[in-house]
Amino acid sequence: MSERAVLHVKGRVLVGAEEVRDELWVVDGRVSYDRPSGARDVRTVEGWVLPGLVDAHCHVGLDAHGPVPDDVSEKQALTDRDAGTLLIRDAGSPSDTRWIDDRDDLPKIIRAGRHIARTRRYVRDYAWEVEPEDLVAHVAQEARRGDGWVKLVGDWIDREAGDLSACWPRDAVGAAIAEAHRLGARVTAHCFAEDSLRDLVEAGIDCIEHATGLTEETIPLFAERGVAIVPTLVNIATFPRLADGGETKYPRWSAHMRRLHERRYGTVRAAYDAGIPVYVGTDAGGSLPHGLVAAEVAELVTAGLPPLAALSATAWGARRWLGRPGLEEGAPADLVVYEADPRADVRVLAAPLRVVVNGRVAA
Repeated sequence: MSERAVLHVKGRVLVGAEEVRDELWVVDGRVSYDRPSGARDVRTVEGWVLPGLVDAHCHVGLDAHGPVPDDVSEKQALTDRDAGTLLIRDAGSPSDTRWIDDRDDLPKIIRAGRHIARTRRYVRDYAWEVEPEDLVAHVAQEARRGDGWVKLVGDWIDREAGDLSACWPRDAVGAAIAEAHRLGARVTAHCFAEDSLRDLVEAGIDCIEHATGLTEETIPLFAERGVAIVPTLVNIATFPRLADGGETKYPRWSAHMRRLHERRYGTVRAAYDAGIPVYVGTDAGGSLPHGLVAAEVAELVTAGLPPLAALSATAWGARRWLGRPGLEEGAPADLVVYEADPRADVRVLAAPLRVVVNGRVAA
């Protein structure tokens, strides 16, 4: 749009879970609730409006085999954008996607640098693979490279034991998290199983990805410390297939993965009921396609979260948690328009009418 071109958004603007306005204006790419004077080239869109959705566990620049070329990263980002995801917390990628920051038609990305894993204890070509004595140095490196987050691999299969087990000694992870916090970064960790969680939380971690290993013993600890979880239920749905593939070689691991899958909904609901912050993440970019944010919100509702809480986990609450604005006066105009009220039925999220990025109708 030209300098004074204006977008008029009419209908029901969901500024917050309970705050609804009848309209907003987009002037020079930013939200305004005051009708602009001297506007020209006014374009109008109408419907139910949310701030751009958040995928808090996504991997742009990564596929099942490792880093991908820029043209593939672009397609991934465009797929997320067209699904309504306009803010991504990239939870680990070996690719340099900083060029996306110069594109005003793509989602905004908050990067956690590259995963940090124990040697030979993660997916090949994804992570820095280090031993405990080098963990602090690599955390410092990724804290400086990222956008305020660092991603650890907290557990993975131990092939000698034939099952999931914690990757890091308590003292090493404690020192690493302290160093990240000293540098102004928050820390999250991939965790499927039970036995790494207490050490990570007591060491001061800020978030746990997947969190399928939460139990009656660790849920109160998470709640007390305010540690968030991003359950990635659309990814946890793949556990039975993974278990089938490993049955012959790692039967203990396969049985464990099936148990975690079977209780996934109860785990998430118990976490929510205890007051643990829960946010939407799809884990797209590894083995999963991009654009699954609506499916993950629906999964949270299936797990027992109230629809409004599930919406907040990808909208107002998620943006506050990541320190990014929603539809406040003067904020970048990143918003999604729907035909019906998503508070009444979150499945509406699967069919956006319009996606507006930095004030421009992009999809």
